[in-house]
Amino acid sequence: MALQGTTIRWGILGPGEIAKAFRDGVKASRTGKLVAIASRNPQKPSLPVDFPGARILDGYDALLKDPEVDAIYIATPHPGHAEWAIKAAEAGKHVLVEKPMALSAFEADAMFNAARKANTFLGEAFMYRLHPITKKLAELVSTGAIGEVRMIQSSFGFQMGKFLPEHRLFANDMAGGGILDVGGYTASIARFIAGAAAGKPFLDPVKVVGSAHLGKAGTDEWAAAVLEFDTGVIAQISCSIFVQLENVLRIHGGTGRIEVKDFWFAGGDRSGGPGNIEIIRNDGTRETVSVGPQPHLYSFEADGAGEAILAGKREFAPPGMTWADSLGNLRVQDAWRAAARLEYGIEKSAKRTATLKGTPLQHGGTRIAKRSIPGVKKPASVVAMGFEDFRTFSSAAIMLDGFFEAGGNLYDTAFVYGAGQTEALFGEWHTNRGVREDVVVIGKGAHSPLCYPDVIGKQLSQSLDRLKTDYVDLYFMHRDNLDVPVGEFVDAMDAEVKAGRIRGPFGGSNWTKARMDEAIAYAERTGKQAPGALSNNFALAEMIKPIWAGCIAASDDAYKAWLIEHQIPNFSWSSQARGFFTDRAGRDKRDNAELVDTWYSDSNFARRDRAIELSKQLGASPIHIALAYVLAQPFPSIPLIGPRRLDELDDSIKALSIKLTPEQVRWLERG
Repeated sequence: MALQGTTIRWGILGPGEIAKAFRDGVKASRTGKLVAIASRNPQKPSLPVDFPGARILDGYDALLKDPEVDAIYIATPHPGHAEWAIKAAEAGKHVLVEKPMALSAFEADAMFNAARKANTFLGEAFMYRLHPITKKLAELVSTGAIGEVRMIQSSFGFQMGKFLPEHRLFANDMAGGGILDVGGYTASIARFIAGAAAGKPFLDPVKVVGSAHLGKAGTDEWAAAVLEFDTGVIAQISCSIFVQLENVLRIHGGTGRIEVKDFWFAGGDRSGGPGNIEIIRNDGTRETVSVGPQPHLYSFEADGAGEAILAGKREFAPPGMTWADSLGNLRVQDAWRAAARLEYGIEKSAKRTATLKGTPLQHGGTRIAKRSIPGVKKPASVVAMGFEDFRTFSSAAIMLDGFFEAGGNLYDTAFVYGAGQTEALFGEWHTNRGVREDVVVIGKGAHSPLCYPDVIGKQLSQSLDRLKTDYVDLYFMHRDNLDVPVGEFVDAMDAEVKAGRIRGPFGGSNWTKARMDEAIAYAERTGKQAPGALSNNFALAEMIKPIWAGCIAASDDAYKAWLIEHQIPNFSWSSQARGFFTDRAGRDKRDNAELVDTWYSDSNFARRDRAIELSKQLGASPIHIALAYVLAQPFPSIPLIGPRRLDELDDSIKALSIKLTPEQVRWLERG
């Protein structure tokens, strides 16, 4: 949406107390004007009084459609942040979200993806970050006012008068508690100061150890954590909604310490404070550094966002919360919550029945095409999605939904992934979404050291229970055991086919040609179902050394000829060589041991050079060429992809439109 003039016309979504603070901030700002407020109760008598001069709109959708609004400040309770930020970006609105950006880093990343695609601004509103007192702190720390920074202590806590189960600060369905409401302040300033000491905008901790007291509603009423940074800095942070904490920021250095009382409000309240910083040196001398009275505290975030929007930027400039900063901060809060075993009911499958933006799961996506795979009764997407890194339903559902809505329906699971947790998450997801008959499920079991025929049925029983289904569409043994006659494995898998628990082809993952030939021959002699699928590594870069013990690639000429002859589908893991075709790899950048050991060779670098050259010709990237290569094989070739973020999924989808010719495939291989 084109901006009109040099003033940002703000609309506020949600008329709570924090909305009033932002109202005052916009009034005191240089760049903004409040023009509208959206409420689900627009007839409330106090609204015209609380927001004089602003149009009162009926419902949040009305604000998204309002052509007189440039940017939206989201002031809803925490659970609504992701939904409305995504919807606002899709409506072409710039967005400032009250902290926390979202309930988790996974949600925030999806929000950033929406803003990236819409080319709109999206920022997290930590009101203190752009105040002059914060900039002065960074200056004092970076210039050695207290010597080497060693420890940081930060607290933000207050005492609610009594337990109120329906109040947003206590309510589980409102994502109440201190960690999300005020703990983010303490984490963000610790990361900011650690960064300033290292000459960076922020620094992420290498270790987070946290704890919390969970009250009657299952939300954290007081909590503390320790952050360890790779520079040696240690931060102690604490927060509460049921304990009045000291609310002092302390930075301890080699020659003294810095203290700021009520730092979050510059020593005052929301309207601002004196902005005093106390330096207490080890010899007992003291010095007060002051930035002096400033405009309304919330005017700085309004102007920071306004200036970025007017400049065509999608995020704050430091020391404002950049996207990377917000993600890093939420990862600390995620780790803190995980340590405290705090997962809100609204993050679990029973209540998260819609997608992140609050809509039912959409069927019929066409961005990912489907194909027929020999032996599989349903059409399956041309790529399969693996998701072994997710540990909560809310995080997994974002990617599972995104893949499905794009047209993907082939999902890769395994008995060993996440000690069974990912199977359970997928079971919850397809049950919750009602799509079991729309998806194709790959199951895997019998991983070493438990690679024996009698393990197959036992593990499959557990997998089916976790997956909440009575069958898998394909099944692979995750490894092979050459000490066991191959016929015993074929017998075990054939029995599961006859029992209806495997309804499509089965085969081996990381099996040799010789072992596959032997298994097929045994099945033909005995009238059993023969292995009809393979899951070995296959990529434009040939695996020099196995990533994990027992792994086998099918990228060499001999195995490729075997696949062409037998026309057996191969479901390739690490189909893009785990980053070898991105900027992570280079002849002079040997800082990634896995890349170096597994993929670095003269022939692979030659292939990478050709992929780079072809990508320039086709207007793509080398990683797209690598994925397109796997899809362009003269045998059924199905890459397994493992996007952790929606932008990674979108990037992989770009490769699906690239149709390499046989000549281009040969040139990539041999030049």
